[in-house]
Amino acid sequence: MDAVAEQIVQKIDHAAALYHRLLLLVAPVGAGKTSTLCAVCDRTGAPRINVNLELSLRMLGLTERQRVLQLPRLLGEIVSVARGQVVLLDNIELLFDVAYKQDPLRLLQGLSRNKAVVAAWSGCVDEGHLIYAAPGHPEYRRYPLDGLLIASPEPTAFR
Repeated sequence: MDAVAEQIVQKIDHAAALYHRLLLLVAPVGAGKTSTLCAVCDRTGAPRINVNLELSLRMLGLTERQRVLQLPRLLGEIVSVARGQVVLLDNIELLFDVAYKQDPLRLLQGLSRNKAVVAAWSGCVDEGHLIYAAPGHPEYRRYPLDGLLIASPEPTAFR
């Protein structure tokens, strides 16, 4: 995954010129996304944030309805207090939980308006689409690749 870390470091500058400064690290579960983000962190000094952990801590005292309403704001706060102009988001699975009624890609795009965001996306690129989960799974998402900046260890992935 060292080559992918280098790919990400190179694409961060390109992302800075885009409307949505979002770069997605797309790979299946267990493919080394966390270690790749750690390597990017070492090379750039950008903070790596465990989204599942940070959001869970902030939502502990909230009701289910409050969690749905507050999640975007809480995630925005987590990213905005991170130092620097680039933030690395790892373990973003909580954003896909159907109980929270969020559009994960839209959330990430919104965050990337103020600073460059590199997010680890557990999924794949297939037939011109970004995929999360399998069809029929409650968390399944499928987005067209148009306008998305992708880094992936998969040789067939859109780069």
